[in-house]
Amino acid sequence: MISESESSLWGGWLTGGDSLLEEVNASVRFDQRLALQDIDGSIAHAEMLGETGVISADDAKIIVDGLERVRAEISAGAFVFDPALEDVHMNIESRLRDIVGPVAGHLHTGRSRNDQVAVDAKLWVRDAIDRLDALLAGTVDILAERAEAHHADVMPGFTHLQCAQPVTIGHHLLAYGEMFLRDRDRLRDARRRLGESPLGAAALAGTGYPIDPAATARRLGFDSITRNSLDAVSDRDFVLDFLAAGATLAVHASRLGEELVLWSTPQFGFVVLPEDLCAGSSIMPQKRNPDLPELMRAKSGRVFGNLMAVLTVMKGLPLAYSRDMQEDKEALFDSADQLELIVRSSAAMLRGITFVPERTRAAAELGNTVATDLADWLVTEQGLPFREAHSVVGGLVKWLGVQGKELRDATVAELATFDVRLTGMPPEVLTVDHAVSRRRSPGGTAPELVRAAARELRRRNAESAPAAARPVTR
Repeated sequence: MISESESSLWGGWLTGGDSLLEEVNASVRFDQRLALQDIDGSIAHAEMLGETGVISADDAKIIVDGLERVRAEISAGAFVFDPALEDVHMNIESRLRDIVGPVAGHLHTGRSRNDQVAVDAKLWVRDAIDRLDALLAGTVDILAERAEAHHADVMPGFTHLQCAQPVTIGHHLLAYGEMFLRDRDRLRDARRRLGESPLGAAALAGTGYPIDPAATARRLGFDSITRNSLDAVSDRDFVLDFLAAGATLAVHASRLGEELVLWSTPQFGFVVLPEDLCAGSSIMPQKRNPDLPELMRAKSGRVFGNLMAVLTVMKGLPLAYSRDMQEDKEALFDSADQLELIVRSSAAMLRGITFVPERTRAAAELGNTVATDLADWLVTEQGLPFREAHSVVGGLVKWLGVQGKELRDATVAELATFDVRLTGMPPEVLTVDHAVSRRRSPGGTAPELVRAAARELRRRNAESAPAAARPVTR
């Protein structure tokens, strides 16, 4: 029979806390999401203790077998987490004691909850990165596929949300492909930096037991061990790396969401959103509201807030561990959940939207978008310095505007009455097809370049295949 004091973590000398302390202190409501990672870390630690002779090999096997039973209960949804036991670690250790008896007490030899939670969190973040990276890889492939399909369909390119120059739909989509591919790189970089195992740091100073932290690191799929025990238990920069990379990803997805919202309006009409991803109105029967891209846009603020929350928690903490660091978990878990939703939503929208090329072409022809091409013709064919050509075309646009016309409405003969140097200009200079086809500089919007770039994006995405999870070994 276990006494009340023995069942308490503080049974050696503290009599118990006020109910308010227990309420504030308890974290099992949210940190139970670390349960499987906690079992992986505990098994690796127990096996190492047995191999080094810190505990007997028989006791190590009993503990490992018991932990596997706990894992099975958790995976089956049969495990009951008790808030009175404070956190996920104590819940698992208590259940282990129920299963194997007092031998469970050997598990915590040479280990503290400080290095225990650090390794659990690293394992969890690593898994979260791998899931998110795989989702992003699929999204980049969708972008490449849609870009190739629309490599020659013209749309307006904007600066300041004003018509600027014609581009192609494919070229526009590839911009997001590049952004998301860089997001993958940021995530993988964060994953690389969390590749040091903190197990063995104990509370803050290491331990006097003859442990083998490198062995636990190998079992858990880490590249190496941490080099400083204080740093190992007192920093959460691996959480901040993930949250920061996620915040940048959320920016990119939010911008995509914003464009889908704009493009789907009748005023733009560039895309038709998939009906099954839209919502209706409670009063206006005609509405097809772009709720999903709106939430892609809105959830970015939530991700930014989580990053700021953890930065604020960490900014004033003296070394080493402080209980403040418990507050990183809810922000971490929430951002991981929201980022996966954001990327899944982005992929679904990109896969499901229907572009309306006749609308995008018509919009590309508005706003004198070929003005630069006319200036370039004056440079190459009439020998004008570009600044002079710029001035000539600017005056021409203003002159036509007084008449209620744009460049696309004027004949070559009309243009020549404004400036004789425009005599003989080929009419195709004022077409959007000519404008996009002549932009063959690297990364340009010429249709043949866009098609090649889409294939190249798919290749680069495949080469950055989702990081193979380094499995926990037994």
